[in-house]
Parts: sequence; C-alpha cells; structure tokens
Amino acid sequence: MEVAATSSGNETIKSGIPAEVPAVAQPLAGEATEIASNIIYHAQYSPHFSPFKFEPEQAFYATADSVRDRLIKQWNDTYLHYHKVNPKQTYYLSMEYLQGRALTNAIGNLDIQDAYSDALKKLGHELEEIVEQEKDAALGNGGLGRLASCFLDSMATLNLPAWGYGLRYRYGLFKQRISKGGQEEIAEDWLEKFSPWEIVRHDVVFPIRFFGHVDVLPTGSRKWVGGEVIQAVAYDVPIPGYKTKNTNSLRLWEAKACAEDFNLFQFNDGQYESAAQLHATAQQICAVLYPGDATESGKLLRLKQQFFLCSASLQDIMFRFRERQVGKGVLQWSEFPTKVAVQLNDTHPTLAIPELMRLLMDEEGLGWDDAWDITTRTIAYTNHTVLPEALEKWSQAVMWKLLPRLMEIIEEIDKRFIATVQSTRPDLETKLSSIRILDHNPQKPVVRMANLCVVSSHMVNGVAQLHSDILKSDLFADYVSIWPTKFQNKTNGITPRRWIRFCSPELSQIITKWLKTDKWVTNLDLLTKLRQFVDNEELYAEWESAKMANKQRLAQYITQVTNVSIDPNTLFDIQVKRIHEYKRQLLNILGTVYRYKKIKVHFGGKDILRLLYSL
Repeated sequence: MEVAATSSGNETIKSGIPAEVPAVAQPLAGEATEIASNIIYHAQYSPHFSPFKFEPEQAFYATADSVRDRLIKQWNDTYLHYHKVNPKQTYYLSMEYLQGRALTNAIGNLDIQDAYSDALKKLGHELEEIVEQEKDAALGNGGLGRLASCFLDSMATLNLPAWGYGLRYRYGLFKQRISKGGQEEIAEDWLEKFSPWEIVRHDVVFPIRFFGHVDVLPTGSRKWVGGEVIQAVAYDVPIPGYKTKNTNSLRLWEAKACAEDFNLFQFNDGQYESAAQLHATAQQICAVLYPGDATESGKLLRLKQQFFLCSASLQDIMFRFRERQVGKGVLQWSEFPTKVAVQLNDTHPTLAIPELMRLLMDEEGLGWDDAWDITTRTIAYTNHTVLPEALEKWSQAVMWKLLPRLMEIIEEIDKRFIATVQSTRPDLETKLSSIRILDHNPQKPVVRMANLCVVSSHMVNGVAQLHSDILKSDLFADYVSIWPTKFQNKTNGITPRRWIRFCSPELSQIITKWLKTDKWVTNLDLLTKLRQFVDNEELYAEWESAKMANKQRLAQYITQVTNVSIDPNTLFDIQVKRIHEYKRQLLNILGTVYRYKKIKVHFGGKDILRLLYSL
C-alpha cells in the first residue's frame, strides 16, 4: 500500500497513513469510505502520538475518536431531551464498574460493526487487531462491578433516563503477573496514555470536606467547617443503548486539590512534601480500588473514598434537580423523590443517606422531618451478601474524626429509629441491640452500614430469589416484621449484547437464523423458541461448529499467552473469578487433582479429556 510522504528539510518522512484516503472530518459518516476518511482525520488532527504513524495502537485511538464523534451527538441530544422533559431519573451509585473494552460494545450498540470493519480494511488493518489494542478500564474487579455495568447497558437500551456514578481509579485494583510460580501484584496502567472515551467536565466541580468540626449557628442550625477540602472533578463516559439513540452517562469523580492549596513559600523553602501535602492527599483518594485496610490509614482511605463518591454524586444530582426545577419557575424540594431515584449498589455508598440529610438540612434549610421524608423516599438499597461477617461496619471513632457532621446525623437516625420501635413494637425490645444502627460494644463500637441502609431506604432487594428469601427469613427477619413490604427480589442477569451478540458473533448468527429475528438480543425470553428444534440435526451441527470455532480461538489465545498448547477437542472447564476463599478456587483445584488421580486408576476407560483453567 502506498504511504504519504512528507518533506522535512532535506529528509522525506514516510507515513503509515494511506495516501489514497483523504483526511476529512465526517463525524456521522455512514459509508466505509467516509468512515475511513474520518479515522484518518483523527490520526492527523487529533494527535496523541508522534506524527506519521499508523500502527495498530495509533489506529485504535483514531478509530475510538471517530466512534466517539458519533456518540457525542447522541449523548448531547439525550441530555437535552432529559433536561426538556424532566423525567424521573435513576442514579446508580457503585464503588466499581467492570466495563470491559468499549470499542466493540460501542460499534455493536450503534450497529456499525461491518462499516467500521470495512473502513479499517481500507486502511490496512483488521477490526479484530484494533480492538485488541484497548485496555480494559480498571474501574472494577468482580461481579459487583460487572452487575453495575450490565445495568447501565440495560437501562440505556430500555431508553431509561439513568446515570451511573463511580470513581476514576488511576491504577485500578492491581494487574496480575505470574512470576516464579506465584502472583505478583503491580499497578494497572490503563490510564498510562489516556482513555479515548472519557470527557473531563471542567465546569462540574464540587468541594468535599473531611475532618473539621461542627459549629452551632445562632439560628440553631449546624454547619460543618474546617478540616480539609478536596475538589471532585467529573469525567464522563458515554453509555450507548443497543440500536437506540439513547446515550446515558457514567460519571466518574477525580480528586484534586486547588492551586491555592499548594504552599509556594514552603516549597521555595525546601519543604517540598509539606508544601504539596493536600495535593498528595487528593491523589491517594482515587489511586486504587479497594486500598488495603489492614492499617488504620487504610481504613481511613477507604472511608474517604466512599464519602467522596457519595458527596460529589449527591451534590451533582441536587444541582441538576435545582437547574431543571428553576427552569420551570419553581423549586420545591418535596418533589425531589418524584424526580430522583438513588440506588445504592451494596453498602459502599451508604454514606449517601446521612449526606443527603446534611445537604437538605444544612445547605437547603429543611427541617429534620422533611429531610428524612425526602431521603427515605429517594434511596433504595441492593444487598449482595447474606454473611453477617461480610456486612460493612465502620469504627465510630474513625467516623467521628473524619465525618463529624454525618456521625451526628447517623446518631440521630439511630435514636429516632429505636424510639419508634420501642413505642410501636415492644415485642422487639430484646432485639434492639441487634437491629439498631450503632453497635455500642465497649471494646469496638461500630456503625453497621447495612442496618443504616435498611432503616433509611424505601426498598431493599436481594439479587436472586434464594438470596432474597434468606434475607427475609434470617439476616433481616426482624426488619421484615416491621416493614413487610420493603423487601423485594430482583434476580440479576447479564447483558446479552456483550455476552452473546458481540463476544460470539457466529453463535449469534445461528440463533438469529433459526429464530428468524434478532429481537432476542433485547429479549432473551425468545430463546425458549429454540426448543422446537431440539431434535434438528442441522441446528446441532451449526451450533457445534460455532462452539468449536470459539474453542479454537481460545486455545490459540492460551498458547499465545502461556506458551502451552491445548487440544480444542477437550472439555473446557473454566472458572472466571477473582481469587478469594469463598470463590472456591482451592476446592476446584482439589477436584481437578481428584479427577486426575481417578483417570490414572481407570486409565483406558472412556473418560472425556477435560481442561481446567482458572482465570
């Protein structure tokens, strides 16, 4: 393929950019030729690398910029529509999101895979080669984060007005490296260059206070003052729905200190660390997901992260509510629950409860009763565990030190809840110590975050029917006797777009062919219609062929990564879970040893060759 040549003095630099494809900005291009021109435009005029390069990495960023052009148009239109119509909007608060690669998902949801595949071929690249250049956003780790991401995809596809809120972790949890037969943990470098999908919103910045003290004003109201103040800066990531123009947002918060917090006098005096102390503190907040909490400083940092997420998100939500209401000539906080739904994904965002109370009372001037009514009608809680020891508890001493105003509010919530139970349910007198929010154990007084969620939310759900049944019959049984209609089940699922349609295109084509529709991609109930072909040999053959093709690709990948060759005709037994005791990897490997010994004893039988691979 010919390449463009550029004169530089007496030298001629050969570019990797095809000379026959002009660089033309066409953000909404539909044809492959036009898309190719738009990709080249970004390669030349949205420079992220040294000029005159178009290797796979450069091609990925140019392609992502091109796709982002299309998303921004839908994104802006969606935001303006929400602002005009002012619907009730859901806000999903989660400490983690396991997004996965965004390029495949974006072009799939926009239904432009073929056009981009053809465009890249014109530029000398294969789409599969380009998508491999993208690093996963290190914003999540396990099922909690993947659930959050699946929900965002589903809500966008259903045309629901819904945003996600999280933190912009610089290094994620960790990147695993196997060295000398063991695991070595190193920082994840997903932002080493940059993410082409996020857009920083320099005009969306909120102050987040830590430490300090509470002043009582002459009016009797209370004000949290002093301490240290960190700025929360918004970074937005588009969440496109499948074959719809609806494009929602995942808003991530970055922690920064103000320029005036840099002590120039100390710096020039050689006191470099103390001069930039608050800047270093700010960088710690969003450095990693789930920092180690074996030390007091680690516990303090985790609590900082949780409050940082909650306070920034609620200030943003309240700003948007105020903006939309004032635009209609009225501002009534009593209408807040009719326009805002806040869903807490596990107990990590529990501090949203006392923080919403604080903002309504201390910043907006509402009384306790009105603020409590608004808070309880706004917030709902998803529980993820039935193990009492796994429920979050925070030291009261640490809470008083870091978040004094919130502890005052939590203390008052606990006091009023206990008073209500004593007056209405005297039969629960012996259960008060277990259902109250504050555990006053003299050895280790703590705040029970799950109890705070249950008491303060209008709805509590489990994530599977059995799980929800155990919550109602065991873990939260006493609460159920107080609020029998508060507890629901919401069985979690997955998005069929990422996990079937895009990751297994051959299998998807077979399903669509036999169902004579692709509507199953948004309605998995339609898959039950495949049962009518249960004895169809032709379908069996096609299905087996698609599965074998996938196994061959996986076998090639395993060989590439581990230098171990495997037979795709073996049965693949793969466990994809984070390493943890309760994920039972140890039990799984013991089962592998058992089967291996059994095969040795019964060698010559008809056992199926089985490959076990733990990811």
